[in-house]
Amino acid sequence: MFYIVKTPQWVMKLFASYIWKMPPRASKTIYLTFDDGPHPEITTFVLEELRKYNAKATFFCIGKNVEAHPLVYKSILGEGHAVGNHTYNHLNGWKTPDSEYVENVLEAKKYIDSNLFRPPYGRIKKSQRKALMQNDAGFQIVMWSVLSGDFDVNITPEACCEKVLKY
Repeated sequence: MFYIVKTPQWVMKLFASYIWKMPPRASKTIYLTFDDGPHPEITTFVLEELRKYNAKATFFCIGKNVEAHPLVYKSILGEGHAVGNHTYNHLNGWKTPDSEYVENVLEAKKYIDSNLFRPPYGRIKKSQRKALMQNDAGFQIVMWSVLSGDFDVNITPEACCEKVLKY
């Protein structure tokens, strides 16, 4: 499976209307994000780990998962974490007609109270971006600067951790 771990600067410049990283702070800060939840077992585990370190994260949630697991979603919010929209059905923007994609994001918005949006797989067309950013919701599109690869079944957890720490 091919994917880029560290997003190149030229990509960030080409898509400058997206949020790729946060402004520098006086202290060293890592912004953790988790996609595709809430999931009863995985999200609960992540919340427990974050609690151990008094750490906060942003969870980009799938609408149908929020609908199916509302208590897990409420736990995310109740523990002071941020949330964002990740579509209702985890759609690939490159393979989905614009109107269907935007409708799917707006369907998810019924369950996810946030103007943050992360496109599944990082795949979104310019026309979809424009529609979502100019929509009444006024979404801010949040990408990533380092991709852990935790979805890749061919790498070990240790290798995944090494990649993140390296970048």
